[in-house]
Formats: sequence, structure tokens, C-alpha cells
Amino acid sequence: MAFTAQDTLRISPLAARLARLGIHYGWVVAAVTFLTMLVTAGAVGAPGVLIAPFKAEFGWSTADISAAFAVRLVLFGMIGPFAAAFMNRFGLARVAAVALTLIGLGILGSFTMTQLWQLLLLWGIVVGAGTGLTAMILAATVATRWFARRRGLVLGMLTASTATGQLVFLPLLASLTERFGWRSALAFVLVMLGLALAGVLTLMRDRPSDVGLLPFGATEPVANPARPASLRAMLASPLIALREAAGTATFWVLFGTFFVCGASTNGLVQTHFVSLCGDFGILPVAAAGMLAMIGIFDFMGTIGSGWLSDRYDSRWLLFVYYGLRGLSLVYLSLGNFDFYRLSIFAVFYGLDWVATVPPTVKLVADRFGEKANLVFGWVFAGHQLGAAFAAFGAGFIRTLYQTYLPAFMVAGLMCVVAALSVVVIRERTPPAVLA
Repeated sequence: MAFTAQDTLRISPLAARLARLGIHYGWVVAAVTFLTMLVTAGAVGAPGVLIAPFKAEFGWSTADISAAFAVRLVLFGMIGPFAAAFMNRFGLARVAAVALTLIGLGILGSFTMTQLWQLLLLWGIVVGAGTGLTAMILAATVATRWFARRRGLVLGMLTASTATGQLVFLPLLASLTERFGWRSALAFVLVMLGLALAGVLTLMRDRPSDVGLLPFGATEPVANPARPASLRAMLASPLIALREAAGTATFWVLFGTFFVCGASTNGLVQTHFVSLCGDFGILPVAAAGMLAMIGIFDFMGTIGSGWLSDRYDSRWLLFVYYGLRGLSLVYLSLGNFDFYRLSIFAVFYGLDWVATVPPTVKLVADRFGEKANLVFGWVFAGHQLGAAFAAFGAGFIRTLYQTYLPAFMVAGLMCVVAALSVVVIRERTPPAVLA
């Protein structure tokens, strides 16, 4: 990027230095966001290796533990629309810093918990609120504010960080839990949260104009929308966006399909896969390693999905993704749990773990314009309601029938229904600039 001496007075020193190297500061913000979402995703995924230790130490049932984790997933989603409003008013850095701090406090408090209500408070409410303030809303906001070009690719990368953090962290957390106890595993998560917080406080910026730049790829200045005039207006803005979006069939199709997305990923596989493998004699470290394989293929699949969503009809991409995921879950529920079969499942399931996010965000942006980040917050709430439904439902089925397999079969069939329903969304309207 070429600039003059006059420009350097306007551009922040670090942004100017990077510009001399041909690097837009948006990539720095994207990198910090990637780290933040990677680490918070590790905290979100930690319950996958905590169910068995909690049962052993405290004597709680799978259903009771799953209920507490389900509350976390509900808050994770329901705070999303308001997280978008908080970011619009207070800025990305402040919201991300508060989120990381809340997650850290919830994990730190769990070191001394002894009662089930404490698990509900710390992991259900505190960690749920903290993770809800970041979630996919942070990725969508960064991608749309900082990038006019390569937005789908950036969103794919940031989305991949979430699933990769949830899955790749698990083998390490499982190993630490097995060798030193679950508190040691959570201490590692605390250290990573501290590193992410340092990155946010030093490098995160709210908008390109804060460092004297245009969004990456933009050729004309972008008008920043006015911040909500009051706290009341800020809290009302997500509800107004919901009222307007709820009058369209597109919103409900996206909400429903994202409900299925959450049920078949965070709620089911992320939370219960390690325990499912344990039912068939597979050790937690090996099961977590299989989740890491899913995470690796997810990283490739989600970045590829972002690239594809910039070029092809998002509706048909979602049709393929949900269909493939549904077939892989049905395949898993019908077979034997040997390494060969699990590896096949990991490849095909991993390729679209969260590949649904870039085309879903793109559809929301195309249909809802400047209110897209608020509307996506509500669509993401559907995702997390589905995750909570599956987290509790699968635990209940395991307690009642002593097997998880019916839950996996139901999730697979739900994905097939989602694949068929997404094609009814109407043709896109001309895209609008997001807030």
C-alpha cells in the first residue's frame, strides 16, 4: 500500500509501519480475533473431557452435568444479539476483554466447587456469559468492518479458529486431566486466556478509521453508523432487529437450520463424543485425538467454505454441508466403533463441522443489510439453543437407555431435513453494506 508523509500523520504508527510492508492493519485485528476465538473455543470445548472426572469426583450423573453445560450453551447463544449491540456501542476491544475476563473467573472459581449449583453458576452462567460475548458475532463483526474484499475467506478463517480451538485443545486437556487431574487442564486454559487478553488490550482496534485506514480492499471511505444514544437504545436495537427479521421466511429457515447445526456439533459431538467412545472402550486421550482429527479437517473445510461462499450460491453450499453431516452421523450411529470407521467419520464430519457459518453469514448479510450483525446474533442464538437441546437431550438419553447412539441417529436425520429446507430461501437481493 503506497502512502505519503501526510498519510503517516493520519495513520497510526504501527499501521503505517505495516503498510510499508504491504500489510493492512485489518490482518492484525483478524489475527488477534483468531487467537481470542481459538482460546475461548478451548474453554467452550473443555466440558468434553470434564464429564467423566466430575462424575468420579463429585458423584453427579451425566444428566445433571449435561444440564449445567446446557445452560452455558443457552447463554452462549442468547447473549449473541446483545453482544453485537455492545460491540456497536463500546467497541470490539472492550467487549472481548470483558468476555475473556469472565471466562477466566468462571474457570478459576471451579477449582474450589463442591456442589452442583456451583457448577451451574460457574460453568452455566459465568462462562456462558463470557463465551456468548465473543462467539461468532465477533468474527462476523470483524470480517464486515475491516474487510471489503476477501470477507468470506476471513470469516472462514475466524470460524475455523472456533471449531479448531474446541477440538484441537481437547487431546491436550484430556492428557493433562488423565495425568495430573482436571484442575491442571483448566489451569492451562487460564494461561491461554491471559495471553489472548494481552493481545486484545494491545492490538485490537474497533474500526479501520481508528488507525486512519479504509477497510481492506475499499476504495472509498465508509461511513460509520451512529452509536446508540443511550443504554436503553442499545438494548432495544437487537429486539427491533428481531421484530423486523421475524416477519420473513428467510430468517426462520436460517434460524431453524442453525438450530440443527448447533445440535449436531457443539451440543452433541463436542460435549458427548469422548463419553460415547468411552462406552465402547476407547480411552479419553484417544477419543480426544479423534476430535483433533475432526478439527484439522474442519480447519481446511471451513476456510474452503469461506472461499466458496465468495463465489457460489450459499443456499446450495448449505444443502451439501448439512446433507454430508447428516449422512456421516447416521453412518456413525449404525456401525462398530473401530479406528477405521471412526477415521472415515472424522474426515467427512470434520470437513463441514462449521463450514455452514460463512454461507449463513453471507445469506444474512445479503438479506438484512445494515442490521445483519444484529440479525445474525439471533440466528446464532438458534444455533446455541440447538446445542443446549442436544447437550441435555443426549445426556438424558444416555442416562435413560445406557447408550448415546439414538441421539446421534436423530441428529443425523435433523441435518437431512435442514439440507432440504434451506433450498426454499429466495434468490439473493443486491448486497448491502453491513454496520
